Amino acid sequence: AWYVPCLASLETLQELCRKENLTCKSIGITNKSLKSYEVEYLCDYKVEEGKAYYLVKWKGWPESSNTWEPQKHLNCPLLIENFIRDKNEYLSRGREGKAMKVRNHVKTLKPAIADYIVKKAKQRIALQRWKEELNRKKNHRAMILVENTVDLEGPPLDFYYINEYKPAPGINVLNGITTGCECADCPAEKCCPKEAGFILAYNKRKKLKIQPGLPIYECNSYCRCGPDCPNRIVQKGTPYSLCIFRTNNGRGWGVKTLQKIKTNSFVMEYVGEVITSEEAERRGQLYDNQGNTYLFDLDYDSDEFTVDAARYGNVSHFVNHSCDPNLQVFNVFIDNLDLRLPRIALFSTRTIKAGEELTFDYQMKGSIDLTSDSAEGLSPSKKRIRTVCKCGAVCCRGYLN
Repeated sequence: AWYVPCLASLETLQELCRKENLTCKSIGITNKSLKSYEVEYLCDYKVEEGKAYYLVKWKGWPESSNTWEPQKHLNCPLLIENFIRDKNEYLSRGREGKAMKVRNHVKTLKPAIADYIVKKAKQRIALQRWKEELNRKKNHRAMILVENTVDLEGPPLDFYYINEYKPAPGINVLNGITTGCECADCPAEKCCPKEAGFILAYNKRKKLKIQPGLPIYECNSYCRCGPDCPNRIVQKGTPYSLCIFRTNNGRGWGVKTLQKIKTNSFVMEYVGEVITSEEAERRGQLYDNQGNTYLFDLDYDSDEFTVDAARYGNVSHFVNHSCDPNLQVFNVFIDNLDLRLPRIALFSTRTIKAGEELTFDYQMKGSIDLTSDSAEGLSPSKKRIRTVCKCGAVCCRGYLN
């Protein structure tokens, strides 16, 4: 038997059940709960005969079931607080002037204000669901938060969270490695980096000690060492709680750290679809017209493959460019030693304070930094249309490419 997954939200299905007077235990609608009421958000406000009323959207019920309820009957202080904050936020932007108008001794909100409050409530719910989805899908301990205090933009509609490369058909990102180091205490003489002809990338404090351009060889799944090996850093995922937030200067979404990050620390991995350079060129034409930059060339050894994080990716999908970045790109090899297919890790270049935005240079390569007038080999993206840079750095080059 096969099935098609339902794309409707739980609340939508509950609304349909209640509308048709149906029960469904799998989505929480039983005979007992069929007529249950829980406040989802508040839509409007009025004062009649000295009593305050809120228009209530009931969770799991269609909007046609909204009712006016006296404030004293509502036990939802957080939702009332959100309602008042959203109203004041609208007014602070000078869109409508006074909040209330008096007509026949009835105080009501202007329709534009009520409409904004409803949109903010729906956005808040959508972002909360997105945050929960991201944290369900991630494979590391640190939390992912979502925040938008700038506009009414909700979660991206065509983005899917993944934790590792998603190879296109015909591309193998695992080369079938069957051996690992025999070290009882890494690093030893025949540890993975030394076998590859390089030095161990990390010091005793698990901080990066090599220069940009040198590869990182970590111990793999066949190595004798355990999970606490000092040569297992990138493979454990980001150790920091991060927040995807809406920027206030037209750069869309960005990422900030919620914890202090010390210099030379691993922050996150850049993942996405692994495609051929030919396919990347085709997609690049489309992305140019949209002003998007998600193509990252895997050009450590050759220029055969590219990572496209436009539709599939992790938190790094939302990291913005800066001409003065606090993250640096490094090529990493773990369970795949194919030099054409390195994993891309982002390490801090300096101490990053909690609350600070994370950025990397979109022209930065794992081996050298490109100048602004380089025409070929741009990483992460080979661009044809020049995109204006909004990073705001003193040394800003003016363009992303």
